[in-house]
Amino acid sequence: MTSSHTIPTLLSGLLLLWALPAGAQTATEGALETGKFGDWIVHRNAGDGPKICFAATQPRIKEPAGANRAKIVLYVSAWPKEGVKSEVSIKLGYRIKPDSPVAVTVGTDSFQLFAEEDRAYVSDATEELKLIEAMKKGSKLVVQATSSKGTQTTDTYSLSGLGQALQAIASACP
Repeated sequence: MTSSHTIPTLLSGLLLLWALPAGAQTATEGALETGKFGDWIVHRNAGDGPKICFAATQPRIKEPAGANRAKIVLYVSAWPKEGVKSEVSIKLGYRIKPDSPVAVTVGTDSFQLFAEEDRAYVSDATEELKLIEAMKKGSKLVVQATSSKGTQTTDTYSLSGLGQALQAIASACP
């Protein structure tokens, strides 16, 4: 597992690309869309550098609907050179309240993620594997968190196509 300080550094460029309109995502900007599977889009970096791949999706439901938030995205990423095959991270679209856990629920399974600025990560590799397995079996994932201003949010993501997206990541970033 990669340290939480390495994650933002490795993904920052690629994650920003996902926020661009589809037409703006070209090989010259550092990432290629390699496929769409259900509600998930898979990307890999372009060029000769170390391979980095990720699947990303946005929430189907955002509550409260009128909350002022930046882009909200759930990622599953792989960095073969670092030994990372499926790391879960969530960009919540706001600064998370310090020392506030982020609760993730898939079916009857619950997980606590730790917050770093506007993102949430799984702190334990074993829990991350359990979360990925729950995501493969589930139909939706619910994230509950609190912003630094005290706003409580609930985001609901579809897991439709995740299994295929994970297979595409494994093929693109073995």
